[in-house]
Amino acid sequence: MKTAITLLAFCALTADAFTSPAKPFGSIQRPQSGPLYETTTENDVNDEPAMNPDNPALPELKGDFDWDAKFSGDADWITENVPGKVVLNEIELAQQVTELGKLEEKWRKERLQQEYEESKTVGFVSNAELLNGRFAMFFLATGLLTELWTGVSMPGQVEELLRIGGFIGFD
Repeated sequence: MKTAITLLAFCALTADAFTSPAKPFGSIQRPQSGPLYETTTENDVNDEPAMNPDNPALPELKGDFDWDAKFSGDADWITENVPGKVVLNEIELAQQVTELGKLEEKWRKERLQQEYEESKTVGFVSNAELLNGRFAMFFLATGLLTELWTGVSMPGQVEELLRIGGFIGFD
């Protein structure tokens, strides 16, 4: 019973936290203008789709208006030789195709050269240096662990490897 009374008292005290204060915080005041929801009658609803003024057979697209007329007063607005609006004859089009073909071939050769350079693993290239460092660390750790387990020092291990391989004599 005591907990129920405490819970009710707590709810009563915190209930004010979720209501709007008589005076809003700061200077933000939202004007109350009209109802939240406006009702429309059946006469107000226009069910016909808006039609495109240039081609009445097509529906109107949102934002479909003359950009050139709207921004023609701007000094940096381009209205001539705009890509997509320029009409090219067959000769100019053929020239563009050949130039684009040359550019494509140049970029393809550069890409292949870059891929070849990145795949090199011999010589003074970054991949070779990376592999050399990895092998050195691996075999250093292997040599130290072998010395720990067998008691043979690393120069002794190299000597034993050369003797087993037949590069130096057994004496």
